[in-house]
Amino acid sequence: MRVLVIVFLVLIVASLASALGFLLKDRGAGQRTAMALSIRVGMSLLLFLLLMASYHFGLINGRL
Repeated sequence: MRVLVIVFLVLIVASLASALGFLLKDRGAGQRTAMALSIRVGMSLLLFLLLMASYHFGLINGRL
């Protein structure tokens, strides 16, 4: 489970970096920045739901 969360976090940061690259390259004129940011938001929500479901089904516990 830990590896899956780390993979999601890396993908989220990569999407954020690509959005920054698109913003700098397109000067805000294109739609690629908005698409990359919306993908990042979707992956963040998916990660949150995955963590909530994992806690509910006992795959992770609430203690450190």
